[in-house]
Amino acid sequence: MTTAPWKQLLLNALESNSHLKHSSYFQFATVGCNGRPSNRTVVFRGFQENSDKLHINTDYRTQKIEELKHCPLAEVCWYFTDSWEQFRISGRVDVIDGSNPDTLKLQRREKSWFASSIKSRLQYSGPHPGLPRITEHQSEEEALFDPSIGPFAAFCLLVLDPDQVDYLD
Repeated sequence: MTTAPWKQLLLNALESNSHLKHSSYFQFATVGCNGRPSNRTVVFRGFQENSDKLHINTDYRTQKIEELKHCPLAEVCWYFTDSWEQFRISGRVDVIDGSNPDTLKLQRREKSWFASSIKSRLQYSGPHPGLPRITEHQSEEEALFDPSIGPFAAFCLLVLDPDQVDYLD
C-alpha cells in the first residue's frame, strides 16, 4: 500500500512536537443522535500497520459509541502548538468491541489493549464514564491488577479510515 502524503506530514509534526505531552491529543467529532455535532478530546494510539488508519481507544459505554452506530462518520482536528500545523481528518469509523466476529480486528483490539499503560487499562474497570469512582486510591487498584489479562468488556478500539484530509501550515 502507498502511504498518503499527509501521513508523512503528520508523522513529522508528531516528531517535532513530541516534547509536548499534549501533541498526542486531538479533538474527535461525531454526529450526535440528535443530528448536532458532538466533540471531545481523545488520545492518538498510532496507525494501523501498513495503512493510514488512525487508532483511538475508548470505553464502549460512552455516548460516542451510540453516535457512531447511528452515523459512522467522524472528523478529527489536530493542532500542533509549536509548529503551528493543523490537520483535519475525516472518514468512516470502525467500532471494534469484544463481540466483533472478525478475528483480525479482535487481534488489533487486543494489541491496542496491551500497548496501553496499566493506568489507562484500569479506567475500563471503573463505573460507567461520567460517574464517580468509588475507590480513592488508584495505586491500590494498580497493585491488584493482573497485566496479563486481556481487554475488559468496556474496552473498544476505534479505527478511523480517512477519506479526506485538510492540512494547514
